[in-house]
Amino acid sequence: MSNPLIMKLGYGARLTGDDRAVLQDLTRRTRRVARRTDISPEGERPENVHLVVEGFACRYKALTDGRRQIMAFLVPGDFCDLHVAILGEMDHSIGTSWGCTIVDIPRSAIEHLTAHHPRITRALWWATLVDEGTLRAWLVNMGQRDADRQIAHLVCELLVRLRIVGLVDEDSFEFPMTQDDLADTLGITSVHVNRVLQDLRGQGLLEWRSKRVRIPDVARLIAFAEFDPKYLHLRRRENDERRLSGTS
Repeated sequence: MSNPLIMKLGYGARLTGDDRAVLQDLTRRTRRVARRTDISPEGERPENVHLVVEGFACRYKALTDGRRQIMAFLVPGDFCDLHVAILGEMDHSIGTSWGCTIVDIPRSAIEHLTAHHPRITRALWWATLVDEGTLRAWLVNMGQRDADRQIAHLVCELLVRLRIVGLVDEDSFEFPMTQDDLADTLGITSVHVNRVLQDLRGQGLLEWRSKRVRIPDVARLIAFAEFDPKYLHLRRRENDERRLSGTS
């Protein structure tokens, strides 16, 4: 089975065979997280870094009246906050409504990587910057785009993020969320989500059935969503990498 972390970090740095072997060993021991389970609840003192290797997780904040705001989806290859172990307590929750498989990585292992593996360190910096870019894109979506384009933009983003870790099959991918999950992501009601999805389906922009999304015409959906993937930073700075490796 392909390793999603290695596949993803390969976009952040030109990893060597030794780098890949180190990352493969780091992700060897996995555990399954059941549906509707918190990986890191708000208020917890975090000790380990968590890595998603299968399924979906999310970053969310719960209000006192029971409402929930989802602030990020975490897919295979994503860390649940790389530097979280330096915090005194979690200010939000990371959980899964859908079930996922994760790796628990001790803080000492991350410190060892950053001290001894410069290419991996560069790739980890890159991954953190991509997380920040994604958050900015989500803020723009929520503040400035209508719900139909928000959903279209999210689907385009997930298509790219899942494709780089080998989880897209002919422009379709697993999408285990419910309409309530999408409502908590977009900040609208589930009834509104249902209407928007019916409209997108009627326009031939996307199909969602049996927990899988299919995009009949990717170019049309990208144009409709005004999706520009540059915030995912999939182009490396080759000159900087040559200096890192000591070549000219």
